[in-house]
Amino acid sequence: MLRNYKSIAAADVPLSQVSFLVGPNGSGKSNFLDALRFVAESLRSTMDHAIHERGGVNEVRRQSRGHPNHFGIHLKFRSKHFRGHYAFIVGAKAGGAYEIRKEECTVQLLDSNPSHSYYRVQGGDVQSSLQTPPRAHPLRLYLVATSGIEPFGQVYDAFAGMGFYNLVPEVIRSLQPPGPGAFLARDGENAASVLANLAARSPMFKERIEDYLGRIVPGVVRVNRKMLSNRETLEFHQKVKGAEDPWRFGATNMSDGTLRSLGVLLALFQNGRSGPDFGQPLVGIEEPELALHPAAAGVLLDALREASQHSQVLVSSHSADLLDNVDASKESVLAVLAEDGVTRIGPLDEAGRSALREGLFTAGELLRADQLIPDPNSTSPFRQLTLFGFGDVAG
Repeated sequence: MLRNYKSIAAADVPLSQVSFLVGPNGSGKSNFLDALRFVAESLRSTMDHAIHERGGVNEVRRQSRGHPNHFGIHLKFRSKHFRGHYAFIVGAKAGGAYEIRKEECTVQLLDSNPSHSYYRVQGGDVQSSLQTPPRAHPLRLYLVATSGIEPFGQVYDAFAGMGFYNLVPEVIRSLQPPGPGAFLARDGENAASVLANLAARSPMFKERIEDYLGRIVPGVVRVNRKMLSNRETLEFHQKVKGAEDPWRFGATNMSDGTLRSLGVLLALFQNGRSGPDFGQPLVGIEEPELALHPAAAGVLLDALREASQHSQVLVSSHSADLLDNVDASKESVLAVLAEDGVTRIGPLDEAGRSALREGLFTAGELLRADQLIPDPNSTSPFRQLTLFGFGDVAG
């Protein structure tokens, strides 16, 4: 759930294992993804860094006639080992300052000896199931302070480990300094290092990437890191008619679509492991279909589905060709619209759900007809969302 985050007044959005945020440019799809990225960045670095990267707290909280002075985020989570929720409210103060007004986390273990752990922080006061809870800081998320204490450490790892990508072909094409390549950078600037790391750790997953890339870009059979002095780049091996062996092409010779495709595949399979307990728990990708031929949409969707076996996948898109192949009974299509500067986001309205359920239209056909509309019952900007677990309502 989100409250007063950028253009989103209120949103209670259920995510499937594969979910598609669908709407026109400027509707607020990126703002929804950014709210989740805000959580991950606040945990991995600091909230101060996350807020200032976005231009200050007044650029994060929603601007409206009501002048809300806060924003709030509530995330429910579930794995085979535990479930619970995590929520916090950030309030704006004079002069661009801010404070964490309230934070709460509850975790219920689901193993053979189930237990319930929690903490609530408000005004510096900590209530917790922990015998000796750490002190709270008004500008830092308390989940960071408990990251070394189970079971809160598992929650921290899950949310801090979320990955979000807005891949830039020109950045992927450029010469890159060598690095460890543990995780792909948001824009793909360390793609060569990630690929080399994956080749060393899990060559099977590198082969999966090359297989998908070859289906998207006919003739590509292999891609490797290539060192050039103290910099690295990507080298593609592609079959050429009349040549006995594949020719080698540098990244500068490859199209934007090829480089974006490789970046998307690295984001999806970079973990090099399978199973729900490994890698990034959620991968968010903005418009992965950009610069791709429409015929590649089905292959891209196959990759998204395979990756969803080990990570939850969230994609923003306005590609009708991609949505033509979506199975709406298994994959969530979330419509996003902007009205008077306020984002509405939610499951499709009853007319859209009926059309998909009865097979009258594909999601892509509804998009072409401008009939992907969020359910008004779940997207009112005036809804009172309970952000915390004990009846507290964010106003």
